[in-house]
Amino acid sequence: MNKFRKIFQSRGNQTNEELFRAIKKITGYKPRDLVHYETAFTHKSMGLKFKDNTPVSYERLEFLGDAILGAVIAEYIYNEVPSADEGYLTKMRSKIVSREHLNELGQDFGLIKYARTQVPTRNFGANIHGNLFEALVGAVYLDRGYITCRKFICNKVVEPYVDIEKLEGKIISYKSLLIEWCQKHKKRFDFNTYEDTGASEVKHFSVKLSIDKRIVSKARATSKKKAEEKASKRAYFALQDKF
Repeated sequence: MNKFRKIFQSRGNQTNEELFRAIKKITGYKPRDLVHYETAFTHKSMGLKFKDNTPVSYERLEFLGDAILGAVIAEYIYNEVPSADEGYLTKMRSKIVSREHLNELGQDFGLIKYARTQVPTRNFGANIHGNLFEALVGAVYLDRGYITCRKFICNKVVEPYVDIEKLEGKIISYKSLLIEWCQKHKKRFDFNTYEDTGASEVKHFSVKLSIDKRIVSKARATSKKKAEEKASKRAYFALQDKF
């Protein structure tokens, strides 16, 4: 691990001392083993490896943090709304840990500035913010254990960001809502999605959303999923009185 620390410090944009202070400020706890947090902010493009020759990357911590975050949020909703059934609990958890919400958290904490990467951060999509946040949760769990990680999530995520009443009316997928509405009212829908890079170096996709053979919205984004979601959102607001 000491070898990893030296490599990391020599190639990163932040010193260990700066990262230590940042983690303490963000989480409210002093890191015990900074390597977990160094890993949480390292992109695989750095080309670093641990002693066992496995690549140093935040991706495994992202996976772990996602599971821990889901468990803590599930416990919170379960206790907060004792009369709720399984469907309600699942939907509310999905809203709290949605990619959109996690990206907002990552942005609010300013995590991108601690990322170690050979790829310019402007080339990353919005999901990098949520990915880093999940990796941070995983790092806190490994460093301080479940109880402290749970307190971090409750103090820094649940208390300032989670409002059950507001979330009840929040839409997490406009595409799912639109498909459900079309099926309910026996309307035919079609997402005509195609690659539309144009002059941009980054691959883009465009989509024309039709309902009953009439185009109701168009959108363009860096992935098919994003383009279809954006088109669905525009269709929702265009047809809001019907919804």
